[in-house]
Amino acid sequence: MTDKIGILGVGSFLPDKVLSNFDLELMVDTSDEWIKERTGISFRRIAEKNIATSDMAYEASKEALKMANLKPEEIDLIIGATVTPDMLFPSSACLVQQKLKAKNAACFDLSAGCTGFIYALVCAYEFIKSGMYNNVLIFGSETLSRIVDWEDRNTCVLFGDGAGACVIGRVNEGGIIYKLLGADGTKSELLYIPAGGSKEPATIDTIRDRKHYIKMNGKEVFRFAVSIIEEMVKRITKESGCQVEEVDYFLPHQANMRIIDSAFRKLNIPIDKVVVNLDKYGNMSAASIPVALDEVVKSGKVKKNDKIMLLGFGAGLTWGGALIEWGI
Repeated sequence: MTDKIGILGVGSFLPDKVLSNFDLELMVDTSDEWIKERTGISFRRIAEKNIATSDMAYEASKEALKMANLKPEEIDLIIGATVTPDMLFPSSACLVQQKLKAKNAACFDLSAGCTGFIYALVCAYEFIKSGMYNNVLIFGSETLSRIVDWEDRNTCVLFGDGAGACVIGRVNEGGIIYKLLGADGTKSELLYIPAGGSKEPATIDTIRDRKHYIKMNGKEVFRFAVSIIEEMVKRITKESGCQVEEVDYFLPHQANMRIIDSAFRKLNIPIDKVVVNLDKYGNMSAASIPVALDEVVKSGKVKKNDKIMLLGFGAGLTWGGALIEWGI
């Protein structure tokens, strides 16, 4: 049995409804020029009211299973990365299992903000490496439009809905070369939702005070993101033995174009080696990396033996990265 573990299949799903910057001009005090200048975002997708996080994850997962040439019953474990589950429990992973009829899979969700997909990837790798499971389905799926304050012009312009999925298993060629995870809970209040949990259960007051929506200190999150991307790239290349020049594509979390520009300029990495789709979809939290990965793979740009570096950062504050050699 091969000891290499990698990606067997990828998939994604995006809602049909498009919300443009011009649409937002009619909702809050903002402009297309202001949004593009500060974020690089022009459009984002919004899920219809009858579509939940698990519905989008299901569609993305079907694509990933098809590419991996696996049946749902061959999946041993499903890990969902999301901050917008259908409900507090059961997990969205269990709901996806039900929809797929993946009857042999254990299931759980994890919450690591926008780094969630990387956390899920590392968990999948370790479960397979241990010998406990063979084929793991992971997804990042978010309906952020349900937790965005559409009266707050500083945050509502940033986020969108979508889902991406991967099947992880043993591979003969390529695979996950290096991975890292990190967190700093002392910065937890830079990006959070105050109410809705055990600390502040939902009340008339919490609803009136709009405490069930995303709150973000944009300036500090920006500073953190730029520094952590730089730190992760340097650490991954040093500890993996892979030179920066050997990486074919860098795929960072799609949060803000100014973050991406600043970080990769400091690293002297050409922007044409960085995968970017946030102009079309905005920040999709845990879905952003797998959706971008699915798009760049299916575009034909990624070739066999190409090296791709995934870089996530988000609420917690959390961060994580992985270096993958494409083997399909």
